[in-house]
Amino acid sequence: MTLRTSPSGSDRAPAERYDTALLDLDGVVYAGGDAIDHAVDSLAAARERGMRLAYVTNNASRTPDTVAAHLSELGVPAEPSEVVTSAQAVARLIAEDVPAGSKVLVIGGDGLVEAVRERGLEPVFSADDAPVAAVQGFSPDLRWAQLAEISYAVQRGVPWYASNTDLTIPSGRGISPGNGAAVEVVRFATGGSPKVAGKPLPPMHRESVLRTGARTPLVVGDRLDTDIEGAYAGGVDSLLVLTGVTRPAALLAAEPRHRPTYVSADLRGLLAPHPPVEAEDGSFRCGGWTAAADDDGLTVDGSGDALDGLRALCAAAWTYAGEGTCTLDAGPALGKLGW
Repeated sequence: MTLRTSPSGSDRAPAERYDTALLDLDGVVYAGGDAIDHAVDSLAAARERGMRLAYVTNNASRTPDTVAAHLSELGVPAEPSEVVTSAQAVARLIAEDVPAGSKVLVIGGDGLVEAVRERGLEPVFSADDAPVAAVQGFSPDLRWAQLAEISYAVQRGVPWYASNTDLTIPSGRGISPGNGAAVEVVRFATGGSPKVAGKPLPPMHRESVLRTGARTPLVVGDRLDTDIEGAYAGGVDSLLVLTGVTRPAALLAAEPRHRPTYVSADLRGLLAPHPPVEAEDGSFRCGGWTAAADDDGLTVDGSGDALDGLRALCAAAWTYAGEGTCTLDAGPALGKLGW
């Protein structure tokens, strides 16, 4: 892809420009059991404008029916067919590698068990049940004995798969360990390496497109290393919302594959045009803010919407870094913007 050195502007709202929003859930639509501010109204408005909504999550623990029911309870009407999980993506990978009806050791939640069955495979739960593959996904009820079972299987040479390798997952109480943390436990025990399906890798993007039929998708997420990188790998546009894991300082330091097309405070970014960032004599202007970068650090001056200031700072930082990572001090500039 072309090297991105600035967030893009758009004279049309993304909800009117893209046919399908491929939305992450944790940190984008909800955190824990509660909807994130403005999410419910923004998604309803995007749907009214003709944008299809698909909920694409690396969390493999819950079934699409359960996820859809949760969304509906929060005020976001959703059908199970609109939910795409990393469990479905990894189950497709396994089904492509093993004969139909094969036994698969499953360590994870109901969503992973159902996805394996959906692909015509037989879930088993012990390394002694002669599985021909072993798959690991997130479960909030994961037990140490389950990590031992998949470790035994991997040590015996059973092919190992993982739904995703997110090290953390946001919750209503803070940031907790994700499936990637549990995968690392098995890696340390076995020396093995799993075949991974979830974001940012291509199998998840393929699963999303196959299930939604999207032609002009927009990936919407809160993580640079999964959502935005996944969009980059898939060659599609992305919208980063600042309601989850990613903080402004990390965005400024983003390497090329982690730089989103658009930046917004929350899902209201689907509904409004995005102002362009314009280069001016070595500095960058967006709205009422002008940003610049030199060896002494990043600077920003002006007034108005702080998000415009952040967009201008992104352009300054990414241009300065080129194909690398900006390591300039951004603290004073972000402080001026209120971050």
